[in-house]
Amino acid sequence: MKLLTFSLWLVSISAGFFTNALANEAALDSRQSSYTLMTAENKAMQDDASLNPALFWVMDGQGLWQEKSGQKAIACASCHGDAGTKMRGVATQFPKIIKGKLQTLESQINQCRVEKQQAPELAYESKTLLALTVFVASQSKGMPIAIEETQQNQKDLQQGRQFFNERMGQLNLSCAQCHQDRAGLKLGGSMIPQGHPTAYPIYRIEWQSLGSLQRRLRNCMSGVRAQQFEYGSPEMAQLELFLMWRARGMTLETPGVRP
Repeated sequence: MKLLTFSLWLVSISAGFFTNALANEAALDSRQSSYTLMTAENKAMQDDASLNPALFWVMDGQGLWQEKSGQKAIACASCHGDAGTKMRGVATQFPKIIKGKLQTLESQINQCRVEKQQAPELAYESKTLLALTVFVASQSKGMPIAIEETQQNQKDLQQGRQFFNERMGQLNLSCAQCHQDRAGLKLGGSMIPQGHPTAYPIYRIEWQSLGSLQRRLRNCMSGVRAQQFEYGSPEMAQLELFLMWRARGMTLETPGVRP
């Protein structure tokens, strides 16, 4: 009798794992970019280069790519060459572990400046860092996000997942409660997106400016009255890693436009 009970328990557990696997697969199949929630006018603004305000930052970034900087007086192009060739696919792999440290695309740009050009770091959300980041990221537009769980990034990915799921702030809400459990419902008259970072840096009409994913995350933390992670912090990189892993396989849209 005990053996039968144990066998039934194993069957139940196995069925649970199978159901969860199917649920995860269905979730991947049902993912959507917040682009699909926009009006036709806003979609056209993203799709038409002559209407997309983010292109001003892309053009600035193109100039900065060729500009000699720092004590070594070398440009990004001096090391990397043609961005259209050498940077193709790079943004789809960030955040990633480099020399044992989790780096976002912004932090890697800053590291290159300090180590290779002997130039000072650029401030987060500065026009220069945003321009370089969006220029590099735009070289991968149309490619699938390629973040994978590895032995090297596993701990950071798990920590990012924990940040996504844990409640925070005076409103005691988690990222998952809005962008997973209630995605597709309305909040203040606006549709709640699934929260996939497929188009960053993006031009937000609300901001009247280009902004990074970290800026958007800090906005969310402020909205639930939580203490915000600092720009460039390990916590930000870990949360960004999980979000990009969650969007794996989706198409990179950078530079995006959002309301």
